[in-house]
Amino acid sequence: MNFENILYSVDDGVATLTLDRPEVSNGFNIPICEEILEAISLASKDSSVHILLINANGKVFSVGGDLVEMQRAVDDDNVQSLVRIAELVNDISFSLKRLPKPVVMSTDGAVAGAAANMAVAADFCIASDKTKFIQAFVNVGLAPDAGGLFLLTRAIGITRATQLAMTGEALTAEKALDYGIVYRVCESEKLEKMTERIITRLKRGSVNSYKAIKEMVWQSSFYGWQEYADLELELQKSLAFTEDFKEGVRAYTDKRRPKFTGK
Repeated sequence: MNFENILYSVDDGVATLTLDRPEVSNGFNIPICEEILEAISLASKDSSVHILLINANGKVFSVGGDLVEMQRAVDDDNVQSLVRIAELVNDISFSLKRLPKPVVMSTDGAVAGAAANMAVAADFCIASDKTKFIQAFVNVGLAPDAGGLFLLTRAIGITRATQLAMTGEALTAEKALDYGIVYRVCESEKLEKMTERIITRLKRGSVNSYKAIKEMVWQSSFYGWQEYADLELELQKSLAFTEDFKEGVRAYTDKRRPKFTGK
């Protein structure tokens, strides 16, 4: 498959998926989501792939949802396209957790919205000291997608997850390490070497063990995901059609604070 929004390659047992829309800070639209899912599927089916590495080109890992697309959807009254993206980003996080191989995410710069929750879905997140994880949804009148609260409550606890979702405050790499979301933190210029070091260590392990471990983790902690996903999508649909969401997107475009009215 020819990818236009990501890069995908396989070398020495490692499949590398690189977000490649730096001109829009690697924002998620429907095409890039579909390509990410296709790449995960390729990695799953390819017996030569033992590890999936996810990284990004540009100074920002990802802003999450593509704000340009959001603005266009609001202007054209085509919010249904945003609902489709909500479906796809949940599918991505779900697929990362179900992939029977280790998933390593290497992050530098802002990791916001759906991307922040995909980082929690990864088995290992290696972050530079410039990384900040942001549950940005509340700033535009939405709630976490990509399985966010399902993942976060299990990773850091209900109270912390709720506070991050409600405030939208940035979580530094060091704080994320303290919370247990991040596996290692290093200086930005050392990120690639640190990532290679972790992958080298993982290459020594048994693919059979990794497959079994991921299945046991799924059964012990994530078995109810589908019911949660249905609720997440239902609520995102309702929020996407509110005036608050439209105001949030317009405020972001205008670089001002949104004035939410609860409508």
